[in-house]
Amino acid sequence: MKKNYLIFVLIILLTGYAWARAEQEITVEELARTSESWDKETLPEYPKGVPEITVLRITVPPGASLPLHFHPVINAGVLLEGELTVISENNEVLTLKTGEAIIEVVDKWHYGRNNSETPAVIIVFYAGTKGRPITISK
Repeated sequence: MKKNYLIFVLIILLTGYAWARAEQEITVEELARTSESWDKETLPEYPKGVPEITVLRITVPPGASLPLHFHPVINAGVLLEGELTVISENNEVLTLKTGEAIIEVVDKWHYGRNNSETPAVIIVFYAGTKGRPITISK
């Protein structure tokens, strides 16, 4: 009887261990891979100089707009929360939803606007050059 009980407990423990291992599986999801910005323009070559990576967490409150600006460097972001609308100088519009990635336009005037009722939170990665600005506002 004890032997059957021990075998039963061992089976339960091994099943639980296998289930826990399956739950902890590492996954990788590619959010973007491209040589173009969101408006379908080819990205420029990287500038010469000492590389400098900048990572920003930007929170745009409900109803708020970022100022008109452009980026002289390649940058990409992932919207963590909310919804964000990006409008280019040519009135091209991109609406980002939570979890979506953006490859930003380079050297083109644009701005972002949060038309929703909740904050929009985006993480943006800038691939710049030391001493060169990442954003220029109008």
